[in-house]
Amino acid sequence: MGKIISFINQKGGVGKTTMAFNAAFALAKNGHKVLTIDLDPQANLSLLFKAQSNFNIYHLMLNSIKELKMLHVPALLGSVLQRGDVDLLPSGQELSGFDLTVGNINAPRQLILKKFIELNNLKDRYDYIIIDCPPTLGLLVINALCASDGVIIPFRPDDFSLKGLEHFYQVIEDIKDMGIVKAPEVFLHVPNLVDLRRKQESDDLKKIILAIDAQLGEGKVFSPFLNKAGLVKSLSNRKSVFDFKNQDFSELQDKFSGVAQKIEEWSHGHI
Repeated sequence: MGKIISFINQKGGVGKTTMAFNAAFALAKNGHKVLTIDLDPQANLSLLFKAQSNFNIYHLMLNSIKELKMLHVPALLGSVLQRGDVDLLPSGQELSGFDLTVGNINAPRQLILKKFIELNNLKDRYDYIIIDCPPTLGLLVINALCASDGVIIPFRPDDFSLKGLEHFYQVIEDIKDMGIVKAPEVFLHVPNLVDLRRKQESDDLKKIILAIDAQLGEGKVFSPFLNKAGLVKSLSNRKSVFDFKNQDFSELQDKFSGVAQKIEEWSHGHI
C-alpha cells in the first residue's frame, strides 16, 4: 500500500511547491508510481505541470460528499487526472472557498480528502502520493494531515520559521487529541534557499536544528538546499531538475535524490 506525504509550511516563500515537485520526480526516477495532489488554490504545482482541465481536485472532493449532491459536477477521476512520468490531480481557485462550501455538512469535514482517496483506492494504485499544501493551517491543510502518513516541512532559516514550527507541532498534537485518525509523522525538515555566507542565517539554522532535535529527536533535518540559479531556471521552464543534462544541475539532482532516499527509508520503516 502506498504512502501519502504532505509538504507543508504555513509560511509562504519557502520553496514548498518546488520541493514537492522535484521530490516527486526523484521518486519516479527510482521506479515508483507517483501521484501529486495540488491542494493550494494558488495552483503553482499545477502550473509547473502545465495542467489544463475544466475541473480539479475541488470538484472531485465535493463529488464524493453525498450531502452536497446539488453541487456535484460531471467530473470523474479519470477525466481530471493528468498522466505522465508523475501523475497530477490539479488545483483551481475554487479551492479558496472550500471551507465555506463544506461548513454545514454533517460528515467529518477533516476527513473529506481521506475519504476521497479511499473511495478511489489511490493508495493501492500509487507507491507515493505527494500533497502540496497551501501556506495556511486551515481546513485544507487539516484534510491533508488527516489523510497523510508522513509530513515534510521545507523552511527558511529565520525566527519566523522557528515560531511557525512550534505552532505546527501543536496542530499535530490537536489531531492526535481528536482521536479520529492516526496523526502523521513529521519525519523530515528541509532547510531551503539557504545562504550560509550570512552569519545570521547560519546561526538561525543552527538554532532551529537544535529546537527540532529537542522536539522530535535527531536526524529529522536534511542538509540545506542552497539558493541555486539552476532551480530558478528549471522552474521558469516548468521542468524538474532531472530534465536537464548539463553539469550545472548535478548537485541539485543529487540533493533531490537524497530527499527521495529519505522518503524511501522512512516508508520502508512504516510498512
